[in-house]
Amino acid sequence: MTSRPTALVTGASRGIGIEIARNLAETHDVLLGGRDPAALDAVASDIPGARSWPVELTDDAAVQEAAADVDRLDVLVHSAGTVELGTLAEAGTDSWRRTFELNVFAVAELTRALLPALRAAQGHVVLVNSGAGLGAKPGWGSYAASKFALRAYADVLRAEEAEHGVLVTSVFPGRVATDMQREVRASEGGEFEAARYLRPETVASTVASAVRTPADAHVTEIVLRPRN
Repeated sequence: MTSRPTALVTGASRGIGIEIARNLAETHDVLLGGRDPAALDAVASDIPGARSWPVELTDDAAVQEAAADVDRLDVLVHSAGTVELGTLAEAGTDSWRRTFELNVFAVAELTRALLPALRAAQGHVVLVNSGAGLGAKPGWGSYAASKFALRAYADVLRAEEAEHGVLVTSVFPGRVATDMQREVRASEGGEFEAARYLRPETVASTVASAVRTPADAHVTEIVLRPRN
């Protein structure tokens, strides 16, 4: 009996991450990455073939320890992220550090720790970026900068790992109807209008489609925008 491929999804306890985990679980055994073991266990109990993979992504030592138990990995989806709004005049270095720690540094370190496993499987790395990774707006300085950095990271990773057969896809969704978006709209002083945003399931379906693309093609970038 052939074992199923394995996928690791970060930020898997809510929002886009949980929907990506649900979708990939149709064809993969899924490791649910996140910092809250109880929340991950609750998700795992609802998704056949999924199990918790709790780790504090900004703790390099913890990441290395957790990754040591993964010897083969077919898919790595970076969905965890954070956003803090504010003008450049308002945002201090603490805000910039928090944003880059999770949105960039954690991605780089987790990927580095798992590269041997990804190379062994000729795996696929998917980075859930943002429309802010393609264009920066006032009030979004540190977040947009982190997402521009994430785009650059993906481009370099794609070029460097091609010889090992590792694929890299960046996904740039517009606003998505998640709890994070609700918090963002509150920070902006606006209304949360879910019907005007992308559904998390739509982003998840797009990620899964990239992962399941036939072997003769490599989806490098996907841009998604709400139709409304």
